Amino acid sequence: MIKRSIRYFLNKPIRAIWDSELSKWWYSATDVVLVLTDSKNPRIYWNAIKRRNPELHAFCRQLRLYADDGKKYLADVVDETGIKKLGRILRSKNNIEFEKWLDGSLDPIDEQSKKKAYDFYKAKLIEEEEIGKTIALQKIHAYLFEGLYPFAGKIRTRTISKGGFTFANGDFLPQVLKGIDKMADNTFDEIVDKYIEMNIAHPFMEGNGRSTRIWLDLLLINRLSKCVDWSLIEKNDYMNAMRASPYDPEPIHKLLNNALTDNINDRELFLKGIDCSYYYEEEE
Repeated sequence: MIKRSIRYFLNKPIRAIWDSELSKWWYSATDVVLVLTDSKNPRIYWNAIKRRNPELHAFCRQLRLYADDGKKYLADVVDETGIKKLGRILRSKNNIEFEKWLDGSLDPIDEQSKKKAYDFYKAKLIEEEEIGKTIALQKIHAYLFEGLYPFAGKIRTRTISKGGFTFANGDFLPQVLKGIDKMADNTFDEIVDKYIEMNIAHPFMEGNGRSTRIWLDLLLINRLSKCVDWSLIEKNDYMNAMRASPYDPEPIHKLLNNALTDNINDRELFLKGIDCSYYYEEEE
């Protein structure tokens, strides 16, 4: 199993991959060079360093990382030992702070936010009139990712894509979200349609699925006194249904309807649902 994550150091992203076979993290070499040097051409900078310092090859390999276009490409990655050696070679003013950050970030962001998600059950952050609105989703996202992402709870301004699908244009996202807020959400079908539209909007740079599934359950509980038993939904079935939902909403409607339960006060069901929700986000 390979997990892909994005870490932030001084508000700059560093792509990372967990290697379960070797039980360690690999970090994008060019991202590390960028945060340590502010180079305008981190790829060229990294290639030059690698040529001059062949000892780095022992701590480097190539893995597929997501690029800005949402596609995965082979890229150089370095492990923690390699990063520390790279830092000493670069003699960056941020070396000490970066090593402290590295030593304190052994848990991936999804594991840290999952611990927060477990506590959301008792947080009572959302006002009743906010349920089903963008403001509720922003509060959920901020709660899950505060201190982990610099944009926790903030609506994105950039346009993003994933797996070849482009989400709502960042320039028009505020208007899109206002339209979603006005959608009816009194019946099951209306609620799922609203959920589909919020997924298409994808209002945050990261963490959309994890926060929006909690948002969906809050809406179902408030309107119908039901929630989704996510443990009944297979990952591939869910992902395929969500990918199809902009064009064919029937599969996700059917999948969620078959997993509905009225055990809305069952804390164990909630915790199990969080585990399943986070499992959906793991890259293989």
